[in-house]
Amino acid sequence: MNIQRRETWPTTVEEAMVIQNQLKSLVRTTDELKTVKYVAGVDVGFKEDYTISQAAVAVLSFPDLTLQETAIAQRPTTFPYIPGFLSFREVPVILDVLEKLTITPNLIICDGQGIAHPRRFGLACHLGVLIDQPTIGAAKSLLIGKHDDLPAEKGSWTPLKNKGEIIGAVLRSRTNVRPLYISPGHRISLETSIDYVLNCLTKYRLPETTRWADKLASHT
Repeated sequence: MNIQRRETWPTTVEEAMVIQNQLKSLVRTTDELKTVKYVAGVDVGFKEDYTISQAAVAVLSFPDLTLQETAIAQRPTTFPYIPGFLSFREVPVILDVLEKLTITPNLIICDGQGIAHPRRFGLACHLGVLIDQPTIGAAKSLLIGKHDDLPAEKGSWTPLKNKGEIIGAVLRSRTNVRPLYISPGHRISLETSIDYVLNCLTKYRLPETTRWADKLASHT
Protein backbone atom coordinates (compact mmCIF):
# COMPACT_ATOMS: atom_id res chain seq x y z
CA MET A 1 0.00 0.00 0.00
CA ASN A 2 1.30 3.45 -0.84
CA ILE A 3 1.29 5.49 2.38
CA GLN A 4 1.95 9.21 2.72
CA ARG A 5 3.85 9.69 5.97
CA ARG A 6 3.78 12.29 8.70
CA GLU A 7 7.32 13.49 9.30
CA THR A 8 6.79 14.12 13.02
CA TRP A 9 4.30 12.94 15.63
CA PRO A 10 3.31 14.83 18.78
CA THR A 11 4.63 13.76 22.15
CA THR A 12 2.25 15.75 24.39
CA VAL A 13 -1.52 15.75 24.88
CA GLU A 14 -1.67 19.46 24.08
CA GLU A 15 -0.03 18.95 20.69
CA ALA A 16 -2.20 15.91 20.00
CA MET A 17 -5.43 17.74 20.80
CA VAL A 18 -4.53 20.53 18.38
CA ILE A 19 -4.06 17.94 15.62
CA GLN A 20 -7.37 16.22 16.44
CA ASN A 21 -9.23 19.52 16.28
CA GLN A 22 -7.53 20.42 13.00
CA LEU A 23 -8.22 17.11 11.27
CA LYS A 24 -11.70 16.22 12.54
CA SER A 25 -13.35 18.49 9.95
CA LEU A 26 -11.95 16.18 7.25
CA VAL A 27 -13.90 13.15 8.49
CA ARG A 28 -16.74 12.11 6.18
CA THR A 29 -19.43 9.74 7.45
CA THR A 30 -21.13 9.14 4.12
CA ASP A 31 -20.68 6.03 2.02
CA GLU A 32 -17.77 6.45 -0.39
CA LEU A 33 -16.81 2.82 -0.83
CA LYS A 34 -15.91 1.07 -4.02
CA THR A 35 -16.79 -2.59 -4.40
CA VAL A 36 -15.36 -4.29 -1.32
CA LYS A 37 -13.28 -7.25 -2.48
CA TYR A 38 -10.78 -7.08 0.37
CA VAL A 39 -11.37 -6.10 3.98
CA ALA A 40 -8.55 -5.69 6.47
CA GLY A 41 -8.19 -5.66 10.23
CA VAL A 42 -5.47 -3.77 12.08
CA ASP A 43 -4.41 -4.13 15.69
CA VAL A 44 -1.44 -3.13 17.85
CA GLY A 45 0.27 -5.04 20.64
CA PHE A 46 3.24 -4.11 22.78
CA LYS A 47 6.53 -5.77 23.68
CA GLU A 48 9.43 -5.19 26.07
CA ASP A 49 7.39 -3.50 28.80
CA TYR A 50 5.42 -1.43 26.27
CA THR A 51 8.53 0.21 24.82
CA ILE A 52 8.01 -1.46 21.42
CA SER A 53 4.74 -1.18 19.47
CA GLN A 54 3.90 -4.07 17.14
CA ALA A 55 1.19 -3.62 14.54
CA ALA A 56 -0.41 -6.39 12.55
CA VAL A 57 -2.68 -6.29 9.54
CA ALA A 58 -4.73 -9.15 8.13
CA VAL A 59 -6.35 -8.86 4.70
CA LEU A 60 -9.32 -11.12 3.98
CA SER A 61 -11.30 -11.59 0.81
CA PHE A 62 -14.89 -10.42 1.07
CA PRO A 63 -17.51 -11.76 1.53
CA ASP A 64 -16.00 -15.24 2.03
CA LEU A 65 -13.48 -14.03 4.69
CA THR A 66 -10.55 -16.11 3.46
CA LEU A 67 -7.18 -14.90 4.71
CA GLN A 68 -5.15 -13.46 1.82
CA GLU A 69 -2.21 -11.57 3.33
CA THR A 70 -0.70 -10.60 6.67
CA ALA A 71 2.10 -8.28 7.74
CA ILE A 72 3.76 -7.16 10.98
CA ALA A 73 5.76 -4.02 11.80
CA GLN A 74 7.48 -2.71 14.91
CA ARG A 75 8.71 0.68 16.10
CA PRO A 76 9.54 2.31 19.45
CA THR A 77 6.50 3.50 21.42
CA THR A 78 6.61 7.30 21.62
CA PHE A 79 3.23 8.32 23.07
CA PRO A 80 1.78 7.30 26.47
CA TYR A 81 -1.47 5.39 26.95
CA ILE A 82 -4.12 8.10 27.45
CA PRO A 83 -7.79 7.40 26.68
CA GLY A 84 -8.96 9.57 23.79
CA PHE A 85 -5.47 9.78 22.29
CA LEU A 86 -4.91 6.17 21.28
CA SER A 87 -4.25 7.04 17.65
CA PHE A 88 -1.04 8.91 18.48
CA ARG A 89 0.28 5.78 20.17
CA GLU A 90 -0.82 3.30 17.50
CA VAL A 91 -1.30 4.94 14.08
CA PRO A 92 2.43 5.48 13.37
CA VAL A 93 3.15 1.75 13.51
CA ILE A 94 -0.14 0.95 11.72
CA LEU A 95 1.05 3.09 8.80
CA ASP A 96 4.32 1.12 8.85
CA VAL A 97 2.51 -2.18 8.56
CA LEU A 98 0.04 -1.03 5.89
CA GLU A 99 2.99 0.05 3.77
CA LYS A 100 4.09 -3.59 3.61
CA LEU A 101 0.89 -4.83 1.96
CA THR A 102 0.82 -5.93 -1.65
CA ILE A 103 -3.01 -6.02 -1.57
CA THR A 104 -4.76 -2.71 -0.98
CA PRO A 105 -7.89 -3.36 1.11
CA ASN A 106 -11.12 -1.56 0.18
CA LEU A 107 -12.14 -1.26 3.84
CA ILE A 108 -10.22 -1.35 7.13
CA ILE A 109 -11.80 -2.33 10.45
CA CYS A 110 -9.87 -0.90 13.40
CA ASP A 111 -9.69 -2.19 16.96
CA GLY A 112 -10.62 1.22 18.37
CA GLN A 113 -13.11 4.05 18.11
CA GLY A 114 -14.27 6.01 15.11
CA ILE A 115 -16.43 9.08 15.78
CA ALA A 116 -17.50 7.60 19.15
CA HIS A 117 -14.89 9.85 20.72
CA PRO A 118 -14.97 13.06 22.80
CA ARG A 119 -13.73 15.10 19.82
CA ARG A 120 -15.31 12.80 17.20
CA PHE A 121 -11.85 11.79 16.04
CA GLY A 122 -10.89 8.34 17.25
CA LEU A 123 -8.24 6.01 15.88
CA ALA A 124 -10.33 4.85 12.91
CA CYS A 125 -11.02 8.47 11.90
CA HIS A 126 -7.37 9.46 12.22
CA LEU A 127 -6.17 6.50 10.17
CA GLY A 128 -8.90 6.94 7.56
CA VAL A 129 -8.15 10.63 7.04
CA LEU A 130 -4.40 10.06 6.78
CA ILE A 131 -4.69 7.31 4.14
CA ASP A 132 -7.99 8.55 2.62
CA GLN A 133 -9.58 5.10 2.82
CA PRO A 134 -12.87 3.84 4.29
CA THR A 135 -12.42 2.80 7.92
CA ILE A 136 -14.65 1.52 10.72
CA GLY A 137 -14.09 1.67 14.46
CA ALA A 138 -15.03 -1.62 16.15
CA ALA A 139 -14.00 -1.22 19.78
CA LYS A 140 -14.20 -3.80 22.53
CA SER A 141 -14.99 -1.24 25.23
CA LEU A 142 -17.01 1.94 25.66
CA LEU A 143 -15.17 5.27 25.60
CA ILE A 144 -18.07 7.73 25.73
CA GLY A 145 -21.82 7.73 25.24
CA LYS A 146 -24.96 6.14 26.63
CA HIS A 147 -27.36 3.60 25.19
CA ASP A 148 -30.53 1.68 25.89
CA ASP A 149 -30.54 -1.93 27.02
CA LEU A 150 -29.40 -4.31 24.31
CA PRO A 151 -31.14 -7.60 23.53
CA ALA A 152 -29.02 -10.70 24.10
CA GLU A 153 -29.31 -12.09 20.55
CA LYS A 154 -26.51 -11.87 18.00
CA GLY A 155 -27.13 -9.08 15.48
CA SER A 156 -29.07 -6.86 17.91
CA TRP A 157 -27.91 -3.26 18.12
CA THR A 158 -28.95 0.03 19.64
CA PRO A 159 -27.75 3.60 19.00
CA LEU A 160 -24.89 5.01 21.05
CA LYS A 161 -25.53 8.66 21.92
CA ASN A 162 -23.53 11.55 23.31
CA LYS A 163 -24.83 15.09 23.86
CA GLY A 164 -27.96 14.34 21.86
CA GLU A 165 -26.00 13.02 18.87
CA ILE A 166 -25.89 9.45 17.57
CA ILE A 167 -22.17 8.65 17.51
CA GLY A 168 -22.24 4.90 16.96
CA ALA A 169 -23.97 1.65 17.76
CA VAL A 170 -23.71 -0.99 20.45
CA LEU A 171 -23.75 -4.29 18.58
CA ARG A 172 -24.24 -7.80 19.94
CA SER A 173 -21.77 -9.79 17.88
CA ARG A 174 -22.51 -13.08 19.62
CA THR A 175 -25.51 -14.14 21.69
CA ASN A 176 -25.10 -13.50 25.42
CA VAL A 177 -21.60 -12.06 24.95
CA ARG A 178 -20.39 -8.52 25.71
CA PRO A 179 -21.13 -6.18 22.79
CA LEU A 180 -18.87 -4.26 20.42
CA TYR A 181 -18.98 -0.49 19.96
CA ILE A 182 -19.21 0.39 16.28
CA SER A 183 -18.72 3.84 14.79
CA PRO A 184 -17.75 5.22 11.39
CA GLY A 185 -14.12 6.13 10.90
CA HIS A 186 -14.01 7.76 7.48
CA ARG A 187 -15.88 7.55 4.16
CA ILE A 188 -18.60 5.28 5.52
CA SER A 189 -21.95 5.69 7.29
CA LEU A 190 -22.98 4.13 10.59
CA GLU A 191 -25.55 1.85 8.97
CA THR A 192 -23.04 0.55 6.45
CA SER A 193 -20.43 0.15 9.18
CA ILE A 194 -22.81 -2.09 11.12
CA ASP A 195 -23.57 -4.15 8.00
CA TYR A 196 -19.91 -4.78 7.22
CA VAL A 197 -19.05 -5.71 10.80
CA LEU A 198 -21.98 -8.14 10.86
CA ASN A 199 -20.80 -9.65 7.58
CA CYS A 200 -17.31 -10.14 9.02
CA LEU A 201 -18.59 -12.11 12.02
CA THR A 202 -18.55 -15.90 12.26
CA LYS A 203 -18.92 -17.71 15.59
CA TYR A 204 -16.73 -15.41 17.65
CA ARG A 205 -17.24 -12.09 19.45
CA LEU A 206 -14.73 -10.28 17.25
CA PRO A 207 -15.02 -9.86 13.47
CA GLU A 208 -12.63 -12.13 11.59
CA THR A 209 -10.54 -9.13 10.54
CA THR A 210 -9.87 -8.09 14.14
CA ARG A 211 -9.48 -11.67 15.34
CA TRP A 212 -6.67 -12.35 12.87
CA ALA A 213 -4.96 -9.01 13.48
CA ASP A 214 -5.22 -9.36 17.27
CA LYS A 215 -3.70 -12.83 17.18
CA LEU A 216 -0.77 -11.62 15.07
CA ALA A 217 -0.16 -8.39 17.00
CA SER A 218 -0.19 -9.92 20.44
CA HIS A 219 1.21 -13.39 20.03
CA THR A 220 3.83 -13.23 17.25
